[in-house]
Amino acid sequence: MRSSRKPFPTHLIVFLAPAVLIYTIFMIWPLLDSLRLSFIGGSGAQAGQFVGLQNYITLLTDPQWSPRFWGALRNNLLFFAIHMCVQNPIGLLLAVLLNGRVLRGRAVYRTVLFAPTMLSVVIVGFVWQLILNPLWGIASSILGFVGLGSLYQPWLGLESTALPTLSLISVWQFIGIPMMLFLTALLAIPDELDEAARVDGAGAWSTFWRIKFPLILPTVGIVTVLTFVGNFNAFDLVYAVKGAIAGPNFSTDLLGTLFYRTFFGFQLQPGNPPMGTTVAMLIFLIILAGVLMYLFVWQRRVLTYEL
Repeated sequence: MRSSRKPFPTHLIVFLAPAVLIYTIFMIWPLLDSLRLSFIGGSGAQAGQFVGLQNYITLLTDPQWSPRFWGALRNNLLFFAIHMCVQNPIGLLLAVLLNGRVLRGRAVYRTVLFAPTMLSVVIVGFVWQLILNPLWGIASSILGFVGLGSLYQPWLGLESTALPTLSLISVWQFIGIPMMLFLTALLAIPDELDEAARVDGAGAWSTFWRIKFPLILPTVGIVTVLTFVGNFNAFDLVYAVKGAIAGPNFSTDLLGTLFYRTFFGFQLQPGNPPMGTTVAMLIFLIILAGVLMYLFVWQRRVLTYEL
């Protein structure tokens, strides 16, 4: 009597083995080695010795380390909040406008709005430094031309405005990404739903909020988690504009720049790889917590709403 069990599909191992091997070498192993390094002492008598969670405790509570970490985390949260409150709503608004049939030249507008996303962050940072420069920048001239010259300030040079200014520059560059994601979701909605709503007497505003927006809620969640992950990995724009010191007076310091200074060192301060790896692992844990919250809270809420 033959067994009813199917043979193991060994061909899957052949196809999956190269991808698993490459992913393990370049992703899993570096992550595990970074975790190991965060448990090693980086300076003093404990250098090179296993210290357990001491590096984490030092980073979170020591008066020498904790102010920089909590300050960078606070700046990162503000950086993320500005993107969530400015970039994503404007991206959704632009997607709705570009999805309408009244606007002519929609393909041109899509290209123009998405074009900054393809620019190098170094170029973007340099250009905006020139625009906002108090000596030869054109920002003061433009504000003066429209009668708002008194509002001009050296926004990149003030502690209170440097981080919001960098955040808005980042919004300007990357607003095309949520716009295209929202636009793709809106284009996937059948025209019959829109026509049925108009037949029932619903206006454009009511049609969007009651019919279209609930249908693109999964995309809203994806855009949110992508914004979260991208902002807590942010480094290049701050480094291009303000350098590793993240001035003025660390007011633009993010977790990414804190990791760079800690791991590689800056100016005359030597690097501390174990403490730098500790910063990197905390960044990873923060991002992991945000992604898990999205998976177990937002996704479950959306599925419940759809059911």
